[in-house]
Amino acid sequence: MVPSEDAAPPLDLDQILADPGVRIVVCCGAGGVGKTTTAAALALRAAERHGRRTVVLTIDPARRLAQSLGLTELDNTPRQVKGIDVEDSGGQLHAMMLDMKRTFDDVVLQHTDPAKAAEIFSNPFYQAMSSTFAGTQEYMAMEKLGQLHARGEWDLIVVDTPPSRSALDFLDAPARLSRFLDGRMLRLLLAPARSGGRSMFSFVTASFGMFSKVVQKVLGAQLLTDLSGFVAALDSMFGGFRQRAEQTYRILQARETAFLLVAAPEPDAVREAAYFAGRLRSERMPLAGLVLNRVHRPAVPDLSAADSLAAAERLAGAGGHESTAEVLRAHAALAEQAAREQRVAARFTEAFPEVPAVSVTAQPADVHDVDGLRTIGEAISRR
Repeated sequence: MVPSEDAAPPLDLDQILADPGVRIVVCCGAGGVGKTTTAAALALRAAERHGRRTVVLTIDPARRLAQSLGLTELDNTPRQVKGIDVEDSGGQLHAMMLDMKRTFDDVVLQHTDPAKAAEIFSNPFYQAMSSTFAGTQEYMAMEKLGQLHARGEWDLIVVDTPPSRSALDFLDAPARLSRFLDGRMLRLLLAPARSGGRSMFSFVTASFGMFSKVVQKVLGAQLLTDLSGFVAALDSMFGGFRQRAEQTYRILQARETAFLLVAAPEPDAVREAAYFAGRLRSERMPLAGLVLNRVHRPAVPDLSAADSLAAAERLAGAGGHESTAEVLRAHAALAEQAAREQRVAARFTEAFPEVPAVSVTAQPADVHDVDGLRTIGEAISRR
């Protein structure tokens, strides 16, 4: 048993999934720890076991979620998952994968007229920003969450956060994008649109003198023109960006949201989970618990690695017991690995002893279908 189960209260995920007051579950953590699989397994269990109309939003570019749910593809529109066992429960499961450019386009279409939207879409700076700008994916994940919540079509929304360098990027992106859009430089570029339509360069030259030459030299005249046009076109939307970000942030702070930290018993992953737990605490966001994936457990936990190796050596010395000795050595290696994982997991549970936790035994193969997701759901929900 890993320390997360000994030192922390057990995490009852079935209670969370069945609670009608919980409308959003956010799975967060470092990349490569099983967030996508965990999110899909929880969404499937919520639909099948607890009869909830559920949608799972993934940001996984590898499309593993689509394959495991038997879908040929996922896109920016929720698709219903067929062939799952919801006859008795009455639940539903939909799945979607974030398309950050389409989500950005939808925001523009919702908050401006068609002519202005066409102007924005054709702007080279917008085309680059909506596809590759740092933080756009995390911001649009928050934006899509807000859209899904506002539609009110689902009992439960399960979010698989982006595979960022830092999981905190998911929470920081709205503020970063808002600061960028409201930055002094962009406000200076926006001034011509508010000064009666004077050209960008005549305005800059008149107002800033040598500054304009430096800016043009660094950015290039065409890029500066594209940037100015982009900022001017989005002027009416500046407040909307900030307002929607703040609204979604309040949703994430509400009791209807449950954050689940997902980690593996590895130093970097546990360190990331601890950082995120501290941030959630400081932001007063509801941390429901820790899911520790890929935990190794020896079949005979009471047999220590030292005793197992000693027995293997005795058998090897006696001769004729090579197979048994090899089994004992394999057990010793697994026991040593389990002990290392316990020490790593303890770094989190000792820092946050009040956070409920559950550990999930490492699976022999990757999850690739609905049955595999059910198995993971059972393992996660087992107390």
